[in-house]
Amino acid sequence: MEWDAVCERYRDAFFGQPANAVTSGAFVLAGVGIVVAARRVTQHDTPVRDQHTAAFGLLVSGIGVGSFIQHGPNPAWQAYAHDLPIAAVLVFTAADALSDLRGRDLSAAWWVVPTMGMVPVVAAGETASTSVQAVMAAGAIGLNLVRARLRPALRTTLHTTLLMVAMGALMGTLTDRTSLCNPDSILQGHAAWHLLAAAALWRLAPAIGTRARLRQLTRAMPRPWA
Repeated sequence: MEWDAVCERYRDAFFGQPANAVTSGAFVLAGVGIVVAARRVTQHDTPVRDQHTAAFGLLVSGIGVGSFIQHGPNPAWQAYAHDLPIAAVLVFTAADALSDLRGRDLSAAWWVVPTMGMVPVVAAGETASTSVQAVMAAGAIGLNLVRARLRPALRTTLHTTLLMVAMGALMGTLTDRTSLCNPDSILQGHAAWHLLAAAALWRLAPAIGTRARLRQLTRAMPRPWA
């Protein structure tokens, strides 16, 4: 099955688009790193598992798996494997920012339900799925810009993340949709987008679940009278 939504030529092989398929692994590596880092040690040597960050890391790894499925073997159901994890990360990121701004813990329903709602959207076709993902991305970016303004401690993390995403999107767009496209080159803008987007999500991880983490760390601190 040929899939030519990006510049790289698709070959009838397990690694259908080699550059894009291989660089999909960057999301898996970033996700694993996030999950490992989710187990933090407080200043009192008390280990604390950050559940929000761990969940975020698993979702990031899911993007890598789905991306490889699409750019690699490309089965008939590749759109679901590719689009659903991306939607989950976008909604999770937006919901986490909103929960922080509202001073409430992140509820799983805030991101699980919208992600499941993407199933019929993906079934409707690429145009519908891309359009809804664009709305999700705009919401995630907008909420995190507000978060960066109101949470000075997170400003550098959030601004760096958004800058990396913007650079990756620009590179991908220019090389996929302009005369810079070279279908047979091993150097692909979409592959660079994979690397920058994975790095951006890894960079974002410390901001995930900050309010819940602070409460958890406070509970884990030993009491002087205990």
